[in-house]
Amino acid sequence: MRKTLGWLLSLVVLIGTMGAAGSTAQAATAAEPTAAADIKDQILGIPGMSLIEEKPYPGYRFFVLNYEQPVDHRQPWKGTFKQRLTLLHKDVSRPSVFFTSGYNVNTNPRRSEPTTIIDGNQVSMEYRFFTPSRPDPANWANLDIWQAASDQHRIFTALKKIYKKNWLATGGSKGGMTATYYERFYPRDMDGVVAYVAPNDVANKEDSAYDRFFAKVGTKECRDRLNAVQREALVRREPLEAKYAAAAAENGWTFTTVGSLDKAYEAVVLDYVWAFWQYSLLADCASIPAAATATDQEIWDSIDAISGFSAYADQGLETYTPYYYQAGTQLGSPDIKQPHLGSLSRYGYQPPRNFVPRDIPMTFQPGAMADIDRWVRDNANQMLFVYGQNDPWGAEPFRIGYTARDSYVMIAPGANHGANVAKLLDGEKALATAKILQWAGVAPAATLADTGRAAPLAAPDAELDRRDLEREPQLRP
Repeated sequence: MRKTLGWLLSLVVLIGTMGAAGSTAQAATAAEPTAAADIKDQILGIPGMSLIEEKPYPGYRFFVLNYEQPVDHRQPWKGTFKQRLTLLHKDVSRPSVFFTSGYNVNTNPRRSEPTTIIDGNQVSMEYRFFTPSRPDPANWANLDIWQAASDQHRIFTALKKIYKKNWLATGGSKGGMTATYYERFYPRDMDGVVAYVAPNDVANKEDSAYDRFFAKVGTKECRDRLNAVQREALVRREPLEAKYAAAAAENGWTFTTVGSLDKAYEAVVLDYVWAFWQYSLLADCASIPAAATATDQEIWDSIDAISGFSAYADQGLETYTPYYYQAGTQLGSPDIKQPHLGSLSRYGYQPPRNFVPRDIPMTFQPGAMADIDRWVRDNANQMLFVYGQNDPWGAEPFRIGYTARDSYVMIAPGANHGANVAKLLDGEKALATAKILQWAGVAPAATLADTGRAAPLAAPDAELDRRDLEREPQLRP
């Protein structure tokens, strides 16, 4: 009888029978495939979503996708572009993390720390204007923090229909800034924010906090050693620039954007101390050569290893044009004194304008970061900011005001720009882990009873949890 009824219901659907019985049968048969639909089919059923590729990974499904976005969210009828994103799918019954680096998206399976803590899904978005997620033609006026937050909002709104559990936003450095700006403009989307090492340059022309940082970071012995190598690189400018010219010829580097090899050379040298503290630890000071007795090659190798001589060539700058544009229009950028260089510096810390092609117009908006800072101080709700004690970008951090709710700023002792929850002191690490679990709605009963027992829910995975930390120029967080 059940077989006969099933055949009849199928027949009703196939021939499109009208009437009450047929409508009921159609509804029943339509509901079945929806409930059992493959996750890829559900994702690709979202209007504007398309598949680039699926990569296998044990215990997950991993998709590289394109999503059609308005070039201008305020005027969506004026054209669209394809924005890359990835989706690490665990299960629709698990919470989700929205991650962005603030730059290009990594198209290999990776898991951010909050994703490991909550054992969830992860959506990772490529920031607009980083190729290939760039409109063509590119109207650079459409690259701002509100437009990028609106990109996230549209992606979240589309995927929330599938991933209905709690969501957290996260990112490190510019990604942490991005997660914060998203929360400011769309505070009802996420259930929590975990922002790592996020700079907060409220007043672009007031950078004395960085000078104070470099006057006391690490030990005097280490600071003096670094300063001496940096100074020596400018004293020996002529022979070292000859090496730079040879390297440029060998690698095809050009210097049209910054203006000259000399300006590029000095920009790399002035990055040296900052870049050391951004990526290295106090213990690494032992690897810094003694400037007075070092050969030209030793000075060159140390500067190249820490700052990177390719950074300010056109070929090194091109990928990061969107960042330097934003630094020069909204985000701000540091300008530090470095008095130990005296008159050896010809250009000082060069502004972002020097690193963006001149045919792209730029006008700085001084109120953009002040608005974000004010909002976070007064309105932060379920937000966690994590900084490294020895990271220069933490010299101007986000701060939480009296009216903020369930929000925290924590500092990992001795840590650099790779600071995370795992590097916090035990008490703060447990509290931060517990809060992330609570905000995601998956805190075990033991954690709710005692935050000291909080621990990540997912098992460690060396490949999935690997952090692909790039060697970045100083002006790029």
